[in-house]
Amino acid sequence: MEMKTDSERKQIIDAINILLNDAYDSTLEEIFTLLKKNEEDEDEDDLKAYDEAKEYIRENGTVSWEEVKNEISAMKKDVA
Repeated sequence: MEMKTDSERKQIIDAINILLNDAYDSTLEEIFTLLKKNEEDEDEDDLKAYDEAKEYIRENGTVSWEEVKNEISAMKKDVA
């Protein structure tokens, strides 16, 4: 999902607030439940990604900082 700029986010939030002010209570409760579920799903996804990363490191080891710097340096030379 693409990240919005601060002004885009503000516009969307303002538009949502206008709609929320006119919404029925039951609709507000449904929206709240949906947002909470999305938040919980994101937390769960983050934990899964963390566990997968730990497993990958356990199986494949890690990369030294020197290797990273050398790769970055080589990539910069290829671009130039």
